[in-house]
Amino acid sequence: MKMLKQLISLDNPFRLLYHKSRAIIANIYYGFPSKKMIIIWVTWTNGKTTTSNIIAKWLRDAWKKVFMFSTVNIIINDSEYTNNTKMTSPDAFELQRLLKLAKNEWCEIAVIETASHGIKMHRVRGIDYDVSVLTNITQDHLDLHKTMKDYVNTKLQIFKHLIGYKRKPWIKKTAVINSESDYKELFLAETYDSMFVYWNGDKSNLKAINVVNDINGMSFDIEVAWPNIHIDTHFIGSFNISNILAAVGVFISFWIESDMIPKMIKNITWVPWRLDEVLNNKENFKVFIDYAHTPDALEKVLETLSDINGRKRIITVFWATWDRDKTKRPIMWEIVSRLSDIVILTQDDDYTEKTEDIIKDVLPWIERKESEDFWIITNRKEAITTALLMAEENDIVLIAWKWDEHMLITNKWPVEWHDKAVVNEILKWIDDNKILK
Repeated sequence: MKMLKQLISLDNPFRLLYHKSRAIIANIYYGFPSKKMIIIWVTWTNGKTTTSNIIAKWLRDAWKKVFMFSTVNIIINDSEYTNNTKMTSPDAFELQRLLKLAKNEWCEIAVIETASHGIKMHRVRGIDYDVSVLTNITQDHLDLHKTMKDYVNTKLQIFKHLIGYKRKPWIKKTAVINSESDYKELFLAETYDSMFVYWNGDKSNLKAINVVNDINGMSFDIEVAWPNIHIDTHFIGSFNISNILAAVGVFISFWIESDMIPKMIKNITWVPWRLDEVLNNKENFKVFIDYAHTPDALEKVLETLSDINGRKRIITVFWATWDRDKTKRPIMWEIVSRLSDIVILTQDDDYTEKTEDIIKDVLPWIERKESEDFWIITNRKEAITTALLMAEENDIVLIAWKWDEHMLITNKWPVEWHDKAVVNEILKWIDDNKILK
């Protein structure tokens, strides 16, 4: 079966028909559970997981019973689980099974993070969406879509059909759209019952003003139709302002009172995969872990860290991406080289490629000479150890890409792995041995 999948392209018509048939059968088998729930769809390239978690956790604070499926975690009412599938959109049978389970647990709202693969491969077919959230659009998944046009049009399908999905009497068909996204005009041109446009573009009705951003968090005001909403949050970075604004658009569509929103936001101290600081750190430098897997995400994270007052060097443990969109490799290398003082290139999920071959593919784009603020250390643990031993007072160490994943996929077999656990282990070892720098 594995060999057959490799021989048949992802967009082969027979393969797509197979997935479409599975989705139809899965919906029938589980009784179309989504038709009895409010469905919030969160999509695009970056910010999906963060925004999904913010929405789900805030809705729970508002005493709603929530189901959420994201790339990293699953929430069913009061229970939370790690998503070990490494998939943003699971197999149609698994998704429908979870929706049925959530419905049996009296969940009334489902927040579903949806990748373009999930739409193209019909994994989300049969789900009637009520609120669609567009976070941003940057290059990704061109291994499947081949062109950005196909990538955009695949995502656009849900927005095009939003007004035609089965209506539920207690919710309007609502679109929440980032005004600074490329191709946004295609999404703004569609028809919805209501639409919230966020960030600071000309068409925005949710804007962030009076922003104060430092290493300990942010504060800002949200400019809306009624009195402004003041926000204090533990998150840092302008991309997190964007994620918060998207979530606020959803809350307004649910008629959540504006005076509840600041408290709900302040209560969330962490969401998976975005600039998570390792707090169990007795050293005089900062360590952040982030799921920066696209050029846009990597650039925004490094720009955020670059703007921190009082910081010295940025040491980035970078990855050489595997099978999928290889056109990202030179773009991401340019970004990490430009915005990092020191770079360590290491292993990530290899899948069918070998780490050495991936690095060999990246090397032509690297202008730095090895040992001149640039090292190749293929063993990921050794690479992270080197970065932490190298760090000095007020430096920042960024561990990019894997974040909350619990497996490292080599081209031979999966290995148990967790970046944050490894970092904590190494920091403890440094402290216990009183290593002087």
